[in-house]
Amino acid sequence: MPLSDEERRVLAELEEDLVADDPRLARELSSMPGARFSAARYFAALACLIGVALLLAGVGSQVIVVGVFGFLLMGAGTYFLVGGQPGKFRPGTRRRRQPGKDQA
Repeated sequence: MPLSDEERRVLAELEEDLVADDPRLARELSSMPGARFSAARYFAALACLIGVALLLAGVGSQVIVVGVFGFLLMGAGTYFLVGGQPGKFRPGTRRRRQPGKDQA
C-alpha cells in the first residue's frame, strides 16, 4: 500500500528534523545498506543450523567425524553470524582518544 501525500510530507519533515538535530546519526543511517541482513549472514545462519544438525546426527549415530565436523561448522557459522567480519573488531585493541574531547 503506497503512502499518501500527507504521509510523505510528514516523513520528509521527520527526516529534515533528524538531519537538523543529529547530523551524525542521519549520516550513519543514510549510509547503511538497504538490507541489514546480507547474503553472507544468511549463509552463516544456514551453516550454523546445518552444523547443529550434523552435531546431533554425529552424537546420535556415534560417528565422531560427523559430530566434530558439525561442531566446527556450527562454530564457524556462529562466528560469521555474530559479526566476525575482517577489520570490524580486533580483540585487545583500544579506541584512540580524540584530541580536544573531554575525558570522563
